[in-house]
Amino acid sequence: MANFDLELKNLDAMFPSNFSKEQIAKGKTVFLKELSYHMHKFYGGKMTTIPKAGLYGFNWFNVWYTPGVSKVSTEIRDHHDASFELSNRGNLVAVVSDSTRVLGDGDCSPSGGLGVMEGKAFLMKYLGGCDGVALCVNSYNKKGEHDPKKIIDFVKMVEPSFGAINLEDISQPNCYEVLDTLREECDIPVWHDDAQGTGCVTLAGLINALKVAGKELKNARIAFFGAGASNTTIVRLIIKAGGDPEKMVVVDSTGGLHKGRDDIKADTRYYRKWEICETTNPKHINSIDEAMKGADVLIALSKPGPDVIKPAWIKAMASKSIVFTCANPVPEIYPYAAKEAGAYIAATGRGDFPNQVNNSLGFPGILKGALLVRARKITDEMAIQAAYSMAKTAEKNGINPDYIVPLMSEWEVFPAEARDVAMQAIKDGVARIQMTADEVYKKAEEDIRESRNIVDHMMEHGLIKKPPMSIIENAIKKAVEQVK
Repeated sequence: MANFDLELKNLDAMFPSNFSKEQIAKGKTVFLKELSYHMHKFYGGKMTTIPKAGLYGFNWFNVWYTPGVSKVSTEIRDHHDASFELSNRGNLVAVVSDSTRVLGDGDCSPSGGLGVMEGKAFLMKYLGGCDGVALCVNSYNKKGEHDPKKIIDFVKMVEPSFGAINLEDISQPNCYEVLDTLREECDIPVWHDDAQGTGCVTLAGLINALKVAGKELKNARIAFFGAGASNTTIVRLIIKAGGDPEKMVVVDSTGGLHKGRDDIKADTRYYRKWEICETTNPKHINSIDEAMKGADVLIALSKPGPDVIKPAWIKAMASKSIVFTCANPVPEIYPYAAKEAGAYIAATGRGDFPNQVNNSLGFPGILKGALLVRARKITDEMAIQAAYSMAKTAEKNGINPDYIVPLMSEWEVFPAEARDVAMQAIKDGVARIQMTADEVYKKAEEDIRESRNIVDHMMEHGLIKKPPMSIIENAIKKAVEQVK
């Protein structure tokens, strides 16, 4: 049995030296799933609620609760925006999902998404210094169908308690209606992380990947595999950032998106896909292998692999090709296989491979910036600005084929994103309050440091219990056994 430790620094080294690259890749997936299950069971989830105000004596309950708190209630009644100052609302995000498209596992039932939603809240706190609450909702109507209007009504009802809404893992086409309706009708930011979050992080990776490869966005031929909420938004953001739609081909499970796709045109629920049909793929290319011939870039968010994208298709791409295979939990092709097939740069959504193009780099800082200036929405321009912010942070550290986006450990990316997003919100006229760039950066940095210090302190003093090493040992044993 190979060595392992609690920090999980090098997952590859946990496996026997005679394992192949494919065995190690498969084994890591098994290990991470098994470890996640038992660690969640050990801790009973991963989030809790603790006060941030002091209790200096039991008479302070008269201040924090009745009768003193009556003054807070009437002040908010008379000045609604006071709720952002007099409660935690100004730093609080609702993570809302009906769990109909959880990672690569599909419809997991409403409560099945709790692990993911708590995970978003965990990352928001530790990386962005803002609080999150997991809210998994039942979106079934009386006919037994998932009804987007139920999610819309729910969010509108809870809006007064939160400073922002993070939508997550809602299947298409419902996700489009939910996001677009709430963005317009709510007075706080409503952000769909599977769509806008994936979009801005992917754009950040693409910006730097093209620089490393010596190519320009406006000239890049890009093939997209998958046309769900993520890729449809990625296409929109790339076009807004300067990509040429006529050099783009999007392929879904039926074929290429183009003006001849009457099936998409007829179903008005898929209006975001039809927008792509109208602007891209003028040659009516209908298959992903054809779309990839001579392409500079592949961006795949389709279905879990590893044999979804074929090495032969990558070999047919242009020189110094860029391959993003970001299906969860297993990429459409493993990055080592993509490189063996000729890819110059390979990226996935996983942190155990180089170039993790993952939402975790984006939403904590983006939401923090929006919250600090009390934005009413997050515009596409704010998402694009976040992408350039991420790209600049990595570029300062020295980009190369195995480093196109910052690592999550490079925490300076998050206050930088918060600053740049907040400044764009002010420019776009959606901010309630004015702050300088330095003020946003310093406040975001302060809150992130405080969040990390709280977790470190709780671990140091045993308030977060250290798990037994046997959990890790059993998980690695199971992984080795399954892939032998």
